[in-house]
Amino acid sequence: MKIAIMGTGGVGAYYGGLLAKKGLDVTFIARGAHLQAIQANGLQVKSIHGDFVISPAKAVSDPAEIGPADLVLFCTKAYDTQSAAQLILPIVGPQTMVLSLQNGIDSAEQIGAVIGMEHLLGGATWISAAIEAPGVLRQVSQFRRIVIGELAGPLSARVRAVAEAFDGMGITFEVSENILKVLWTKFVFISAVSGLGALTRRPIGDFRAVPETRALMNVLMREIESVARAHSVSLDADVVEKTLAFVDNVDARIKPSMQLDVEAGRRFELDALVGVVRRKGRERGIPTPASDFVYAVLLACLSG
Repeated sequence: MKIAIMGTGGVGAYYGGLLAKKGLDVTFIARGAHLQAIQANGLQVKSIHGDFVISPAKAVSDPAEIGPADLVLFCTKAYDTQSAAQLILPIVGPQTMVLSLQNGIDSAEQIGAVIGMEHLLGGATWISAAIEAPGVLRQVSQFRRIVIGELAGPLSARVRAVAEAFDGMGITFEVSENILKVLWTKFVFISAVSGLGALTRRPIGDFRAVPETRALMNVLMREIESVARAHSVSLDADVVEKTLAFVDNVDARIKPSMQLDVEAGRRFELDALVGVVRRKGRERGIPTPASDFVYAVLLACLSG
């Protein structure tokens, strides 16, 4: 299988690195100093599950150099989705599969609008990883899970082919016949903790332990649940309770990626992780006052 990694950040570099370590044909799409470091020294992965180096590593800045790919792992920041989708057009052949592992719930729709929805698979991942230095990735979470599925219809041969590619890498990999449920279930978690982490600038163990902040987290999760149900997504009845239990069991030191971007003064995924709750809520007449508050405060950080 010929695989292209569109977006060699924390998620793309880690999973792409594991696929390359397995011996698959993987090309990383990167830019700037990160690209130069990978081309010169390979990709260095520092992980609590074991360090490794991919050297030499195939890395380019222009996807057109790769040629048609069997699978494109789409891992850019959400705000780069549309421009990145345009960039991969030269490597999307008739049978190319595109699997988005981005944050949020509407990335597949945005990519599909550019390259055609028939190429898209739905996917979600749970992992904490970030670029530490050019060419160097640090992965810190015990969890490293991927779930994929067809956005419409039953499990297919192409889903099974992707599952086979990821087999034997040591991660948790699952296929689902209801990937929209999976995406929204993850979103209940990632949207709430990303917003609160960015507001408090504290690791998850700190803000989950403050009763008032925990209550706000509960409200944010309930809003997302209501918006999902209004869009005919059948979440578990106890999705919020399960998500809070997950929050209580993750490493207390973890900070969501959006929070790390805010703290570093970088552009961050406000619309994909918070703004979309407001937008999709308004589409169905669902009020989202807590999400509106988080969005309004963090919007000032983007405009500053």
